[in-house]
Amino acid sequence: MNQAINPVYRKRLLTHRIGIALSVAAMSVGLLVLAWILITLAVKGFGALSVHMFTQTTPAPGSEGGGLANAIVGSLMIVGLATVISTPIGILAGIYLAEYGEENKVAAVTRFVTDIMLSAPSIVIGMFVWAMYVATAKHYSGYAGSVALALIAVPVVVRTTDNMLRLVPNSLLEAAFALGAPRWKVAMMVRLRAVKAGVITGVLLAVARISGETAPLLFTALNNQFFSADMNAPMANLPVVIYGFAMSPYDNWRELAWGGALLVTFSVLALNILSRTVFSQKAPN
Repeated sequence: MNQAINPVYRKRLLTHRIGIALSVAAMSVGLLVLAWILITLAVKGFGALSVHMFTQTTPAPGSEGGGLANAIVGSLMIVGLATVISTPIGILAGIYLAEYGEENKVAAVTRFVTDIMLSAPSIVIGMFVWAMYVATAKHYSGYAGSVALALIAVPVVVRTTDNMLRLVPNSLLEAAFALGAPRWKVAMMVRLRAVKAGVITGVLLAVARISGETAPLLFTALNNQFFSADMNAPMANLPVVIYGFAMSPYDNWRELAWGGALLVTFSVLALNILSRTVFSQKAPN
């Protein structure tokens, strides 16, 4: 029977077309929302971009001008320390899971905890660090903020490293073992080196993930109206400054909030694009 007049075929074709149309519509809605956000940020944020934003500290209430220099430096220091903490822990844990993940219960528990932390709300992690660190030390600090962000970044690095190491061909590992290399050396010098681009991608994605987090820093680093490089004291940071300035009654504060939001958004986009570029160019065969 001709498929063109087959009712079953016609029903399947209609279902297929409806599915395609719904998929395209859903994709279009997502892209339109993203474009709307980026255009709004660009229109309202570019007006705040100036030399003063990068050279002056946050203004006092009711004063004119000002910038975000202290918040930018504070964010770089907090995120930088969080990356230094989370990267070696995440990579080593990922290597352990890939090498011994099928052999003992500790690895299974580690993977389970990693999955929980990946889906845990960031505010919960912030409250945990506040209870364990800030409440004990009796003061907010940049160190506490870095610890909170590191706890968010570690599971991202762990999961990415674990997945990347599992992509290494068994033939490459068998060749290394045949040459008499011990297991630890095969893991570090052969397996990890083969997927270093993917691991770097995971680190960049983790940095992008924590760069815009506000809730953990509200409970840990808090804020500072002045320029300070002392990480054992409250530190200014872009997410908290944006959060506070966006709700303020002062026009220059709201303008700086838009400028800071634009800076954070495009920094995260740049990190995501960079990570995809690195991985696509050096992905394992």
